[in-house]
Amino acid sequence: MLRAVVICPDEEICQYLKETTASLGTISIARILNHYPNQLSLTRMVRAVGPQLVLLSVQSLNQALEAAETLEETAPGLYIVAIGRSRDPEMLEALIRSDMREFLSYPFEQDRLVQILGRAHEVLVKKPPAIRSTDLLFAFLPSKAGVGTSTIALNASVAASRLPDTNTLLCDFDLNSGMIHFMLKLKDSYCVVDAARRAEELDEYIWQDLVSSHQNLDVLSSGDFNPEFRVEVAQIRNLLDFARRHYKAIFVDLSGNMEHYSLDIMRESKRICLVSTPEINSLHLARKKYHFLQRLDLGERVSLLLNRMDNSSSFPVDQIKELVGLEPIVTFPNDYNQVQSALTAGKPVECSSPFAGQCSALAQRLLEQTYGPVETKNWVAEFLSSRFSWRKPLHPARAGRLQK
Repeated sequence: MLRAVVICPDEEICQYLKETTASLGTISIARILNHYPNQLSLTRMVRAVGPQLVLLSVQSLNQALEAAETLEETAPGLYIVAIGRSRDPEMLEALIRSDMREFLSYPFEQDRLVQILGRAHEVLVKKPPAIRSTDLLFAFLPSKAGVGTSTIALNASVAASRLPDTNTLLCDFDLNSGMIHFMLKLKDSYCVVDAARRAEELDEYIWQDLVSSHQNLDVLSSGDFNPEFRVEVAQIRNLLDFARRHYKAIFVDLSGNMEHYSLDIMRESKRICLVSTPEINSLHLARKKYHFLQRLDLGERVSLLLNRMDNSSSFPVDQIKELVGLEPIVTFPNDYNQVQSALTAGKPVECSSPFAGQCSALAQRLLEQTYGPVETKNWVAEFLSSRFSWRKPLHPARAGRLQK
């Protein structure tokens, strides 16, 4: 079904279009504007609605031509159909020069409308409108429950939101055990489930009610426990398409249960961040999930994140690469006290902590689209010295025992 917008100051024509198209079943009118919007408003509307087709009144030819130019700049390939009461030859010539090849004269003949919509569908299937959207979508997948994936996803998205010109969205798609709402002590009641249910009608006004804001970060939480709800692939794609048009970076926290909707999100993702701890059971499951994603032709998108590394870790990084088949691009310290303090306070981990520093490094690497291992300072020594700065320097062996 074609998603359409009507721009027409003539209320009689608008009403006629609304009634006529409702019976066709091939076109859905997402927005009716009874005025010619300015350039900024028109651009925002296109990003919000994501139309494929625009029915544009030529009641004011100059304003219509200006609107058509803005539409073409904002969404090259958008199918524009001129509508009006008159078939003035000079007007038709002006429309042809502006690349509007279709014209509907009121009152519209239904057969003529069906023909135009058929041609529009053929063109749009081959070449849909190129509405500006981001490809910086990152999925965070745990090797198993409890490895700290939500903590990393939250703090990496916060770090991304602090970068210049980087409006960022964090979506919690762990519909059974999502923790982002709790971790930030969010009070708003709307969630991913509500967004999925309204995916086909999303616009900038509905979206403002669905998301919560934490400083510069927008958050779409998982909501209450609801095992009966089933997310459809079409709902996910509509939701993500909307988000891509509005944010530069999108971080998605997944459950790790490999649901159908999770797989669809990973197929849409630029990078899949597979999170593991250095314990053998976590690494074993990380290996299994990595191999499974390889079978889905997603292996090249997977990056390993290693959480809770310290001097007592069972395996060094080089052995972990052999065990999982991936070299960790970022390792995170076992900064238990800082993470627990942040949870208690309902806020991200303090920027000055080694853990937050690694989250910031991860965010920058993801946005720069480079996925080699991050070169970092010796954060284990920094982590220890920050907690025992009032003592003499510790012997490495004793430092390791304290970390245990």
